[in-house]
Amino acid sequence: MLSQLSIDPVRPAEFPPEETILALGRQVLESTESWKVGKTFSKGTVQTLSRAKGPGDGAPWYCRISEHTEEDATFDEFWSKIGTNKAENEKEFISAIKKVTLVKRISETQSIWTMYYTFPPPVSPRVFTVLQTIHFHESAPRIGLVVSIPVDLSGPGDEDLATLEEKGTKGRYVSVERLLELDDGIVEWRMATSSTPGGSIPSFITEGSMPGQISADVPHFLKWFHTIRNQGTA
Repeated sequence: MLSQLSIDPVRPAEFPPEETILALGRQVLESTESWKVGKTFSKGTVQTLSRAKGPGDGAPWYCRISEHTEEDATFDEFWSKIGTNKAENEKEFISAIKKVTLVKRISETQSIWTMYYTFPPPVSPRVFTVLQTIHFHESAPRIGLVVSIPVDLSGPGDEDLATLEEKGTKGRYVSVERLLELDDGIVEWRMATSSTPGGSIPSFITEGSMPGQISADVPHFLKWFHTIRNQGTA
């Protein structure tokens, strides 16, 4: 039984109930309140936090927090891109993602996705496969939650699913992403993640760059979203 979120991959036959995954995700988000405060990015608009690797963790955790006015995006606009087709939308504003594939839709709120990332040489392509669990809390304050846990498709019975993965070094990540509607239409966007790129990249290199990398997703998302909003295709 899954007792905490980590980068340890889970086989489809061993997926825990959705509510267990969501509850563990909420625990991570609540714990971020006491994490070590790190640098800010994007002219001070994105705050980062971190937590050292602890018992049961395969890697340290990192978090980013930003608050947004309706000029950036409304809660509904944010949720339309993060709560629906999240992986496909991320491919539009995260340049390293070259391909995303829906491996299996388990329910309206749960599906397996695989993402193919490329990086400048000498780093070889990476493949990340995750189970995404989505929850929307409708009563005020409205909350949108997406929990992604790493998936292992190498086991017996999953051969057909595994054929949908691209060829590349297997990386793993776990993440919890929350949109929280505050007063006056302000939206708090909070994301916590732990990851390993796999292969032979030294951990100190990837860990040192994590705060900046996860923070960059915020301005990249907003630039992309404003482009499609202005085109009337958002």
